[in-house]
Amino acid sequence: MMAASLLLRRDKKATAAHLKADLNRADNSSGVRQLQELLDVVLNPETPAADTEALDWCKCLIAGGEGFEEFCKTVRSYDNATLCGLVWTANFVAYRCRTCGISPCMSLCAECFNNGDHTGHDFNMFRSQAGGACDCGDGNVMRESGFCRRHRLRTGENVPSIPRDLLLMSEMVLPHFILCIIQYLRDGYTEADASTERDLQKVLQQLEPQISFLEELTKMGGAMRTVLTKILTNQQTFKELSMGQEENLYAKKNYDKYLSALQNSGLVSVEEKAQGATADVTVGAEGGAGAMVLLGTTAPGSPDESSKEEDQDAGQSVGQRKRVKLSSSTKDPCIIESLKHKCFLEELLFWTIQYEFPQKMVTFLLNMLPDQDYKITFTKTFVQHYAFIMKTLMKSHESDTMSNRIVHISVQLFSNEELARHVTEECQLLDIMVTVLLYMMESCLIKSELQDEENSRHVVVNCSEALLKNNTYWPLVSDFINILSHQSVAKKFLEDHSLLMLWMSFVSFFQGMNLNKRELNEHVEFESQTYYAAFAAELEACAQPMWGLLTHCKVKETQEYSKTVVRYCLETLQIWFDAIGFIDEPAPNQVTFHLPLHRYYAMFLSKAVKCQGLDLDSLLPDQEMLMKIMVHPLQIQASLSEIHSNMWVRNGLQIKGQAMTYVQSHFCNSMIDPDIYLLQVCASRLDPDYFISSVFERFKVVDLLTMASQHQNAVLDSEQERPMLEGALTFLVILTSLRVHLGMTDDEILRSEMVSQLCMNDRTHSALLDLIPENPNPKSGIVPGSCSFEEMLSAVADFKAPVFEPGGSMQQGMYTPKAEVWEKEFDPIMVVLRTVYRRDVQSAMDRYSAFLKQSGIHTGNPWPPYKERTALHPCYKGLIKLLHCKTLHIVIFTLLYKIWMDHQNMSEHVLCMVLYLIELGLDNQVQDNKEDEEPCIEEHCHDSWFPGTNLLSNLHHVINFVRVRVPETAPEVKREAPPSTSTEASSYGQNLREAQVFSLVSERRRKFQEIINRSNTEATQVVRPKSSSTRWVPPGTPPQLVTEILEIRESMLSLLIKLHQKLSSKQNSLSPSWLEEMDMSRHTHGDGITAIERILTKAATRSCQIKRSIQDICGKVCPPVPPKKNSPTDKKTMDKEERRQRARERQQKLLAEFASRQKSFMETAMDVESPETEAAMDLGASEVMESEFLYDCVICGQSGPSTEDRPTGLVVLLQASSVLGHRCQSKEAKKLPTSDEEHIYAADTCGVAHDIRLTLMQRFFKDSSCLQSVSIGWDGGVYVQTCGHTLHIDCHKSYMESLRNDQVLQGFSVDKGEFTCPLCRQFANSVLPCRPGRGTEAGAWHTPTNKKTFVLVKEVEDLQEKLGPFPTESNFSKEMELVIKDIKNTTQKKYMDYGKNPSSPDNDFLFMYSVARTNLELELVHRGGNLCSGGASASAKRSCLNQLFHVLAMHMRLYSIDSAYNPWTKLTQVTQIREADGFEEERPEVPMLFRDVASLLIIFVLTMPQPLRKEHFTCVVKMLYNLQFSQALAAVSTKFSPEERQAWSTSGALKKNVANAETSFEALLSHVISELSKDKSVYTVNTEETSMLSSSVWSPQSIEFSLQQLCLPFLRLSCLLQHHLYGDDLTTCLEGEEFTSLAVCLGLLPSAPQPSSIVQSASCLRWAVSAFGLVTQWCAEVTGLSQMQGDQSLNMLVQEPQWTAPRLLKLPDNYNIIFQYYHRKACRACKKVPKDPALCLVCGAFVCLKGVCCKQQGICECVLHSQHCGAATGIFLLINASVIIIIRGHRFCLWGSVYLDAHGEEDRDLRRGKPLFLCEERYRVLEQQWGSHTFDHINKRWGPHYNGL
Repeated sequence: MMAASLLLRRDKKATAAHLKADLNRADNSSGVRQLQELLDVVLNPETPAADTEALDWCKCLIAGGEGFEEFCKTVRSYDNATLCGLVWTANFVAYRCRTCGISPCMSLCAECFNNGDHTGHDFNMFRSQAGGACDCGDGNVMRESGFCRRHRLRTGENVPSIPRDLLLMSEMVLPHFILCIIQYLRDGYTEADASTERDLQKVLQQLEPQISFLEELTKMGGAMRTVLTKILTNQQTFKELSMGQEENLYAKKNYDKYLSALQNSGLVSVEEKAQGATADVTVGAEGGAGAMVLLGTTAPGSPDESSKEEDQDAGQSVGQRKRVKLSSSTKDPCIIESLKHKCFLEELLFWTIQYEFPQKMVTFLLNMLPDQDYKITFTKTFVQHYAFIMKTLMKSHESDTMSNRIVHISVQLFSNEELARHVTEECQLLDIMVTVLLYMMESCLIKSELQDEENSRHVVVNCSEALLKNNTYWPLVSDFINILSHQSVAKKFLEDHSLLMLWMSFVSFFQGMNLNKRELNEHVEFESQTYYAAFAAELEACAQPMWGLLTHCKVKETQEYSKTVVRYCLETLQIWFDAIGFIDEPAPNQVTFHLPLHRYYAMFLSKAVKCQGLDLDSLLPDQEMLMKIMVHPLQIQASLSEIHSNMWVRNGLQIKGQAMTYVQSHFCNSMIDPDIYLLQVCASRLDPDYFISSVFERFKVVDLLTMASQHQNAVLDSEQERPMLEGALTFLVILTSLRVHLGMTDDEILRSEMVSQLCMNDRTHSALLDLIPENPNPKSGIVPGSCSFEEMLSAVADFKAPVFEPGGSMQQGMYTPKAEVWEKEFDPIMVVLRTVYRRDVQSAMDRYSAFLKQSGIHTGNPWPPYKERTALHPCYKGLIKLLHCKTLHIVIFTLLYKIWMDHQNMSEHVLCMVLYLIELGLDNQVQDNKEDEEPCIEEHCHDSWFPGTNLLSNLHHVINFVRVRVPETAPEVKREAPPSTSTEASSYGQNLREAQVFSLVSERRRKFQEIINRSNTEATQVVRPKSSSTRWVPPGTPPQLVTEILEIRESMLSLLIKLHQKLSSKQNSLSPSWLEEMDMSRHTHGDGITAIERILTKAATRSCQIKRSIQDICGKVCPPVPPKKNSPTDKKTMDKEERRQRARERQQKLLAEFASRQKSFMETAMDVESPETEAAMDLGASEVMESEFLYDCVICGQSGPSTEDRPTGLVVLLQASSVLGHRCQSKEAKKLPTSDEEHIYAADTCGVAHDIRLTLMQRFFKDSSCLQSVSIGWDGGVYVQTCGHTLHIDCHKSYMESLRNDQVLQGFSVDKGEFTCPLCRQFANSVLPCRPGRGTEAGAWHTPTNKKTFVLVKEVEDLQEKLGPFPTESNFSKEMELVIKDIKNTTQKKYMDYGKNPSSPDNDFLFMYSVARTNLELELVHRGGNLCSGGASASAKRSCLNQLFHVLAMHMRLYSIDSAYNPWTKLTQVTQIREADGFEEERPEVPMLFRDVASLLIIFVLTMPQPLRKEHFTCVVKMLYNLQFSQALAAVSTKFSPEERQAWSTSGALKKNVANAETSFEALLSHVISELSKDKSVYTVNTEETSMLSSSVWSPQSIEFSLQQLCLPFLRLSCLLQHHLYGDDLTTCLEGEEFTSLAVCLGLLPSAPQPSSIVQSASCLRWAVSAFGLVTQWCAEVTGLSQMQGDQSLNMLVQEPQWTAPRLLKLPDNYNIIFQYYHRKACRACKKVPKDPALCLVCGAFVCLKGVCCKQQGICECVLHSQHCGAATGIFLLINASVIIIIRGHRFCLWGSVYLDAHGEEDRDLRRGKPLFLCEERYRVLEQQWGSHTFDHINKRWGPHYNGL
C-alpha cells in the first residue's frame, strides 16, 4: 500500500504517464501491481459517490498522461462504426420514412434525415414518446438507399488500426471503475418496505457524474466501445472482481446485499439458495438449459409475495369481486432460467431494472448497441431478465415512465429480424414472452358472470384493475407484436402447438370481459368507465398480435398454420362454452362486446378462404357448434339496436360509449367486421329458417310480426318496437349484402370504406386516413400489387382547396366525393355499418339528396339507393338461402300487409329495408337445388303459407286466410254469429286448411331439436325447451288473446302494387301496360315509388308468370279496404301528414327570410372593410340639418336627441396600437431570420425615427414648445373604432350591471369595462358621448366665403384668443371626463409621458392631440396609404372620429396657449426678433421649420371654439401649407451638391422681382438657400456625402415632384380631417393626380385645372404677408441656434421619409426551416432551450411561452413582449405547434396556423409531422386583421391568460 500512497501524492498527469510507460514494458508486473493498488485506494466505494476526486483520477489514468480532451479526439479518429446509433430520450424530434423503412419502428435523427435524400418519400417528423435511437446505417431495419451521406460510405473500412498502447490504460482501469459503480448500486438499494420510504432517486443523483462519464466513453466511437464490450462481457473479470477479495470485509458485505436482492426478485431456484453461492454451478454454454424455476417460488421459509398480496386484497375487497388466482402449476415449469449473473453487463442490467430504468443507464446501455458483439450479448441478457422486468413493472409506482424506458430498449433489440430470430432460437424468447404475459394477466382475474353466474368456471380479467386501467401491460404486448412482425419468428410461433394453446388460453382471459347487465329499475349510481380499458386491452393484447400473425398467412404454403389456429380456436371455444355452462339460449339482459376467440376464429377462416385457397367446410365444426358460435355475436348486434332504442338508458352514457367504440374506425375491423363475417358463415351453413327466426327472436320483435292490427309484446315497450324492428331488418340487409370478407378484393374494400366516409361528410386527408381501418390495407408502405391510398383517393374524390371568408373561420382543404361516386357507388348499407353517430347516416342522405337535386336526377326526398354487390365467393353461396326461405317470406309478407294497412309502429325505413331484402332476393337466385328441396317440404306443415322456398315463385302466391291471435279488444274480432248458409260455411271450411298460425319461436326450437337429435342422441335430455308460459305476466293483466281468422287474399305482388298506389296517392298509379313502357335507366335513384317499380320490373324480367300476374293485378286493382274502424284514422293520418308538410314549408320559409335578414345585417354590421355609402351615422352628413340629430338606443329602443342630462353614446372599442410605429421605409417586408447570420434591425421603423427626433429636440429647445412640435402615439397610440350603434349612457350602465351579475359565458372582463354591443355582439370597452345640439348654426358653417385672406387670418387669431367657456357640471361633461380617463387607461404610462416633468399639462396636451393624429393616420393606412380611392370613410356609418374630435377638443380647450408663444403669429406675421437680454438661461422655442405641420393643424383645430366655421378651417390650412412648402424647399435644398445649390440660388434670385415671385418655387428656393447659407454650418456638413449620392442632376421637374411628395402627407391629413368635420366627400383620382385633387378639395386651388397643364405646387401658396419676409424670419430661427451643431439642424430639416404600409415579417415557404433553427435555439434571456419557444411575427423576437425562467414581476415573457412590442397586442408563432396565438390585453386566442400541408390542412402540435408550407392567403388575412385592429371582432374564442403566456 505504500506505493499507492506515494503515487497519490504526486501529480495525476505525471503518475499516469509513468504508469503507462511501466505497463508498456515487456515485463509489466510491477506496473500492474502499482496500478491495482492505486485503483483500490482511489476507487474505494466507501467514500461517498459525490466526491469527484476518483473520477478525475480515472480520466487522467485512462488518458495516460495526456489531457483527457486530446485523448478523446485521438480515439475518435479511430472510430470504425458504420451505424449512427444516436440515442435520444422522450420529446426529441426525429423522423420516420415509410418508404425507406423495413421495420415500422425505423427512425432517424434530424441530421441523418437531412443528409439523406427523401424527396417524394412518405415521411414524417415526430416527437419521440419513449425515446429511441437512429437507425441510419443499419441495413436490417432500413433500406440502404435511405442512408445519409456519412453512413452510406461505410467509413469504417479505411480507418487505420488502433495502436495497442492507446487504450491499454482503459482496459486496466475501466473494470474497476464499473465495479465501483455496481458496488454503489448494491449499497444504495433497499427493498420496498412499508416502514421506510426508499429513495432510489437519491442514489442515482449521486452517481450522475460516474454514469455520464461512461456515456462520454461510448461516444468516443467504435474503438472505445470494443474495449467496453470486452470488459462488460468478460466472465473471468467478473468472477475475479465481483465477490471482492477474502480480506476485504466491505466487499463481502456488499456482495451479500446483491445476493439478497437477487433472492427477493423471486428468480433464483431453491436448491441454489440451499447450496449458497459458493458452489459455482456451471450452466450450459449459453445458459439456455440448466436450472429452470417457476416464477414466484421462493425459499420455504418466506411466504411468497403473491400470497401476501392476496391477504392485503382480502382486507379491502369486501365490496369488490374477489380476485381469482390460478395455481401456477398449470404452466409449463421450465419458464425462466434462474438468474445467475456471469458478467458485468448482466449485473448492470439487473440493477437498471431494480432501479426502474434510470434514464442515464438506459442511454448508456443503448449507446453501446452499434457494437455487434455487445448487441447480441445484451439482447440475450435482456431476454433472460424479461420476467423480472415484468415483476418490477407491476410493482412500480411510476409504471408509465418505466414502460417508456423499457420500450426504448426493447424496440432497438426486437425490430431487427436477424437478432429476434437468433434469440427466439437460442433463448426461447416466444415461450418467455407468452408465459410472462399469462403470468401478468393472472394477477387480476375474476370469475366470469356471463350466462350461468353461480356455476361458471370461466375467469376473465378485471378491467378495473390498475394493470388494465393504466395499460401497464403495453410494453410487453408491444414487444410481442414487434417480434411477430418478423416472418421467421411468426412461423416459429405458428408451428409450436403448445405455445398456440398457451396463447389461446391467454386470449380466453379476455373473452367475455367487462360484462354489461341491463339495469331494469334504477339508473346506475356510478357509471364505470372500465370499458376504455376493456376495448384497449382487446385491441392491443388480442387483435394486434392476431393481425401480426395474419400477415404471414397469405399464401397457399401457409395453409397448415391456419388449420392449426382454427382447430385450437374451436377447442378453446368449446372449453369456454362448457366453462360458462352455455347450452342454447343466451342469458337475458347481458352483453359483452369482447369475444376475441370468436374473432380469431373468424379472421383465420376468412384468410384461409381468401388467400390460402382452403375449403370452408373443412374448417367448420358441426351444426350444433355453429349454432352456439352464432349466439354471442348475434347478441351483440341485437344489443346495439337495443342501446340505440334507449333500452339501456339506465346504464348511463357509458353503454352508448361502448356501442360507439365497437364500430369506431380503429376497432371496427377487429370487432364488428369479424362478428358479422362469423354470422354470415353461420348463416350460410345453418338452416335458414332457424337463422331468420333466431334473429327476430334476439331482436325481440317476434310478437310484432302478426297480421293483427294489435298485439302484446311481453319484452318491449311500444315505443321501442319500431327501432328494434328497423334494427333487425337493417341487420339482415347488412348480413346479406356486406361483402367485405366474402369476395371483395382489398382494393374494393378500401374504395368502399373511402366512399362511405366521404359520403357522410367532406373529409380532410388526415381525418380520412384516421377513419379508414388499417387492415386489410396498411396505409404505411406500399403493398405491392395493391392500389395505394392516394391513388384511390384521387379516383373517388375531388380536392376542395381551403377558402377564406374575410371575417372568418379558417377552413381546411377537404375531399368531396366525385359526382359519379354519388351516382354509382354511394352505399347506404356500408354507411350505416360505419357510422359512430346516427346523425352521420342522416348527413349522408341529405348530401345524397342535395346531389340528386343539383344534378336534376330526382327532386323529392330520395330513398337510400340500392347498390349491386360484388359476386359471392363460391364458399359462401349458402348465404343466399337466407333470402329464399319461407320464414323470411312470411315476415316480408306480414310487414308489407301491415304497412299497407297502416298498423302502428311501421315506418318508411321498415318498408325500405323490406324492399331491399326482396330486391336482394331477386338479384341472388339460388341455383338448381330443386330436387333435394322437394321431398322435405311434405314433412313440414307450413306449406299452407308458401309452396316452396324460391322468392320468385312465392312472390305471386296468394294467401287467402290467416289465423291470428289477437287481444279481445282488437277490431278484427268478429262480433256477429258465424254465417249460417251452408255454401258459405263449406267454402269457408275448405280454405281453413290454409289458415296457418306461424310462430317463429316454436319453429326455431323445433329446428334446434332436429339438429341436436341428428348429431347426438344424449343431448336431448339437456335441451330445455322454454315454453312461452314461462314468460312473466305483469300485474294488471292485459286482455285475453283469442284466435281469429283474417281474410287476406293478397300476394306479395299485389301488396307491392297497392303500396305503389298508396305512396303515389293515385288510384291506379300503374296501368296494365306500364311494364312495356318501363325505362330502366331512371330507376337507380328515387323514392319508394321508384323502388317498387324497379322490383316489379326485375321480377317481371325474371319470370313470365310474374309478368302476367302483374298485368292482371294492375287491371283489376281496387283501393285498399282496411277494417272499418281504421278508416277515420286513415283520413286523419293523411291530413296530419299534409298539415305537417305545410307547417314544415311555412317554417322553412320563415327561416329563410330570417336568415336573409340576418345576413344583410351581418354585412352591414360586421364586415371589416366594406365601403358603406349610407352616411346615416356620420354626424357631419352633407345635408344641412336644421333640427337636432336623433339617435336610436339599441338597449331601450327609443329614438331621441343626445342631451346634457341624458347623453347618448357610441359603442366604441379603445385599443392601444403600435401598428403605425412598425412601418418601415422599404417596400419589402423584413425577413424572419433563420440562421445566425441574419438579423432584424428596428432602427428604421417609424416609431424609432419619431422618438429620435423628439429626443433631439428636447436636448436644445424648451420642453413645452417641443411637446407641441411633434406627435406621439406611433407606438402605443390609442385607436378608437365603433360598430356604429348608439345607446343611452344610463341604459349602458344598467346593461353593464346585468353583465356583471351574469358571469357565465363571457370571454371578456366586465370589471375592466368590456362588453359586447347589445345589438351586433361586437366587442367594445367604452362609450363615446355624442355632443348635444347640432342645431341651427350648422348652415353657417358651410357658406363659402369671399373675405380677404388677411381678414380671415385676423378672425382666426381672435378665435384663438377667446377662452373656451368652462363646461357646466352636467351628466354630459361627467361622461366626457370618464371617456378621457378611459382613453388614458387604454395605453401604458410610458406611451404618454414624453415630457421632462411628467405631470405637466403639456404632456396631457400632446397626448390628446396625438390620439386624433393616430386615428387619422390609421385611417389613411386602412385606405391603402393615400386618398386616391376617395369615397366615404372606411364606412362613414362606423366612423367615430367626429365625436372623438369633439371629446378631445372639450378637453384641450382647458389648456390655453400662451399668446406670446402662439405659433399662429409666427405663421402670419413678420415680428421683430426679441432681444435676448435676461433670457439667456431659458432655452429657445422650436424653429417653425422644424415643427410637424400636421400636428400644428390638429392643435389649431382642436383648441379653437367648436364648431369651427369652414372658412376658418380653410384659412388655417392655407397658412400651414405655406410653412409646409417652405419646409419642403429647405429639405430639398439639403440634398443638393454645393455647386447645384449655388446654381439654383443664382438662377432663382433673378426671378425674385417678377410679379408672381411669391408663388414661384425657383424664387423661393433661392431665397431659402441664401438665407440658410448665412450660418455656414448648416450646409457644410454633408458636402462629401452628397457628391457621392447625387450623380443625377436635379431638373425643375424632379424638384417639383419632390416638393409634391413632401407636401402630400400634410394634404392627405387635412383632407381627412375636413371630411370628418364637415362631411365633404373625397373625390377619387389617379395616383399621379392626387396632389391636385387634394389641393382643390381643400380650397388651395380655385377649381380643377385642365389636365394638360401640370399643377405647380407653388401655385397653391397663399401668403398673408410678404413671403420673403416670413421665410427670412423662419430661416433665421434655424441659423440663430448657437448650441446646435450643423449636422443636427440638418437632420431636423430633412423631412421624415414616406412610410410604407405596416407589414408582418416575411416567412420562409417551408416550415421545417423555421422549426429546425428555432426549436433548439436558446433563449437570449435565460440561455436555456425553451420548452415552448415562440416567435413574435411583428419584430422577430424569440421568446419563451409560459416559461417560468423569464418571468418578471409575475408576468411571463410573451405577455411582456406583447406590451413592449405591440402595446398589448402580440402575434406569436408557436414553434412546436405551428399555430399562431394572439395576445390582446388580458385575453388571448388561438388564431390558427398559416402553415398547411400538401392537402391544405393545419397540423396543430405537429402531430402528423408532414411537411408544411406557407399559405399566403392565410398570412395575408392575419396581416390584414392586425393592420385593421379587428382581432377582437373576428376571432371568437378568447380566454384570459392571467399573464401566464
